Amino acid sequence: MADPTPDLFEMRRLESLSNTIFGVAMTLLANDLPKAGEFKAMPTWSDLAQLYSGRVTGLILSFIIAGVFWISHHRRLARQPEAGRHIVLLNLMFLLSIVLLPVTNGLYGNYGSSSAVAVLFGLHLTVIAGLNATLWWLVMSGFRYQLIAALFPLAVFLPGTAVAAVAPQYATYFWFLAFGGLLIRRRMDAATDGRT
Repeated sequence: MADPTPDLFEMRRLESLSNTIFGVAMTLLANDLPKAGEFKAMPTWSDLAQLYSGRVTGLILSFIIAGVFWISHHRRLARQPEAGRHIVLLNLMFLLSIVLLPVTNGLYGNYGSSSAVAVLFGLHLTVIAGLNATLWWLVMSGFRYQLIAALFPLAVFLPGTAVAAVAPQYATYFWFLAFGGLLIRRRMDAATDGRT
């Protein structure tokens, strides 16, 4: 039987690929954590805090960010069973930005007090959020509340990156605000359900 729409790509295939990419990227985030062999003697609590605190904070931030974008990505793919070549390529660019998350997370976890590294990490988060918002805009073909929730992280990451340029030690706290997009989405879902 011939495919009725040969120019369209079935997004279930992309969903399978994205599950693998997100899973590997989220696992690799922990790869940069120090190993036990880095201590010359039995570590104290102070030694552990000094060695792990920045890296674990970066790991948690990146893991949550990847999780939030994974949820958003799957919600978006559920609304679009098929797509043309340009949408698929844009989704692949989005997935590439997720693949690179362990790289910038490793830099940020090790050198988070460097404004150059913090800005690079912030720009990376901004690219991820920008691609996600663009994909939502293309799927929704209009301005709906899902798009507002997708734009919220972008609105947080941009000024957070500016903060990273002058005060990198505060940027992480700012970036954690990006999860407000989930709250916006839940509140709008509840409001929509209340009207029906």
